[in-house]
Amino acid sequence: MITQKANYQTTYFITKIIIVLLLFVTSAKAQIQKVEPPFWYAGMHNSELQIMFYGNNIASYEPSISPSIAITKIERTENPNYVFVTIDTRNSKATEYVFSFKNKKNKVTFTQKYSLKERRADSSNRESYDASDVMYLIMPDRFSNGNPKNDSNSSLAEKANRALPGGRHGGDIEGIIKNLDYIKELGATAIWSTPMNEDNDATFSYHTYAQSDVYKIDPRYGTNEDYVRLANEMHKKDMKLVMDYVTNHWGITHWMMKDLPTKNWINQFEQYTQTHHRREVITDIHASKEDLEVCIDGWFVPSMPDLNLRNPLVAKYLTQNAIWWIEYANLDGFRVDTYNYSDPTAMANWVKAVTDEYPNFNIVGEIWMHNQAQLSYWQKDSKIGAIENYNSNLPSVMDFTFQDQIGSVFNDDEATWDNGMIKVYNNFALDYLYPNPNNLLVFAENHDTNRINDLYKYDLAKYKLVMTLLATIRGTPQLYYGSEIGMGGDKSKGDADIRQDFPGGWEGDANNAFTDAGRTSVQKEYFNYTSKLFQWRKTNAAVHTGKMTHYIPENNIYVYFRYNNEKTVMVIINNNKTVQTIKTDRFKQNIATFTTGKDVISDKTINLRSEITIEAKSSLVLELGN
Repeated sequence: MITQKANYQTTYFITKIIIVLLLFVTSAKAQIQKVEPPFWYAGMHNSELQIMFYGNNIASYEPSISPSIAITKIERTENPNYVFVTIDTRNSKATEYVFSFKNKKNKVTFTQKYSLKERRADSSNRESYDASDVMYLIMPDRFSNGNPKNDSNSSLAEKANRALPGGRHGGDIEGIIKNLDYIKELGATAIWSTPMNEDNDATFSYHTYAQSDVYKIDPRYGTNEDYVRLANEMHKKDMKLVMDYVTNHWGITHWMMKDLPTKNWINQFEQYTQTHHRREVITDIHASKEDLEVCIDGWFVPSMPDLNLRNPLVAKYLTQNAIWWIEYANLDGFRVDTYNYSDPTAMANWVKAVTDEYPNFNIVGEIWMHNQAQLSYWQKDSKIGAIENYNSNLPSVMDFTFQDQIGSVFNDDEATWDNGMIKVYNNFALDYLYPNPNNLLVFAENHDTNRINDLYKYDLAKYKLVMTLLATIRGTPQLYYGSEIGMGGDKSKGDADIRQDFPGGWEGDANNAFTDAGRTSVQKEYFNYTSKLFQWRKTNAAVHTGKMTHYIPENNIYVYFRYNNEKTVMVIINNNKTVQTIKTDRFKQNIATFTTGKDVISDKTINLRSEITIEAKSSLVLELGN
């Protein structure tokens, strides 16, 4: 009986211990719900790391770390569910650390493991994209469905519905990986994908600009590991991955929106206030304070809360998030969405922090402005910016003024004083405003604009003229998925029309344009021309970084030269609707002693001694020789 009682008491005691331990573990798990960044790296240029811990009443606990690293700052906000702990990782080893959180009685209540990982070899000196590259823009949901099993996800609101033009269609990371050879065959060397982080909007989440978790790939695209695998597979093929990064806003469904760290984490007004999109006010010396405030602090749309980068906690959070993705996914560059919708000084600091960590890292900003003075203001070391004592630190901007011209110029059959090819000439005549015109992103279209093929009514000859310009001018050319096979779309019918599914990206598609055998005869004409032109461009440093001399257009014919010490390329674009003949002695400054030019498309050799005849609405790209 005594033995039975002792056994019972022992069992009872052990059971109570187990229950207490289970309650402790459950409490600890409930206490810390988020840690961001989820891990970090040893040996970073900036040794300061701000770690955000989120959990019920976590600010009432006192953190410490083991093995010992200096905690330089502990910041609490008006929300007790957050604490921001800054540590100095200088000389710290890549290992697993443990944060302990003590209660008011100085007892450890719960702990949290945290890892510093090894960086890749020479990570800080990683190369980035530049003018030798050709960038291919993809909307992943509309490109290719490589894994139908992830089309919908139980934790996310919007499910797949390919029948709905603005719905989720199922394209994913696996679809991109499976078609890397197609992109490489086209001549592209870099991929810019619209954002892939989680977007839990109930509708129109496929564009993924309203992100709900900026440390997590949307499960309908794949996993974080899949994204890393995409970068690895691209690097095996000497291709570069460019992330579309959003600093200006998150989505209304972002997990923080339910419990903001601080009221001023986002920009708020007494009533909902949307930006007026008139970003001219930022540089306007006559602008009112109200107009400036609404421009920078107003929300992009009601579903996208505007982030307040003037809040140091927000600025640090976004800086570290950007660096974390570069290091974790081994990225090769950024395209930054809505770049100049945020506070200019805060954005300049953000770019500097990223490029201090990675000096060769290229970042191109979406600066949707329509004249060169306003556009060039935003490029690093701008003389225009210096007038207002401002330097954006931003290496590259998107050349929207060029895009303005290229979408209409080839419909100008008759040249006038300010119409026809003179519009393109005048665009480049203002290149002196840019600190670095070679580091501009040049494009005819993207996911927000009209499709170039629709603008030109699917006229293949005009499409070829567009591609000729893109392939041979200064800057990094960007192509938009599908145009190279003749895809179009009318923006007036809605964004979904300019973001259609790539044919062949889904099982059962009648037309598979990813393969030569699957392309129609028309698709082959588009693709073959584009591929030959941009494959040639890969080999020509004179076009990448050479100088440019151009001549005032005559008879709607534009002639320019790209050259370095080793090679000279002559480009002739006849925008006239009739055959034209030009005398070559006008161009003797650049033709010099060259006597022939080999057309890179037809491989024909053309005599340069006296005159050149060129067909209507056509171009010649000539490598000069003797």
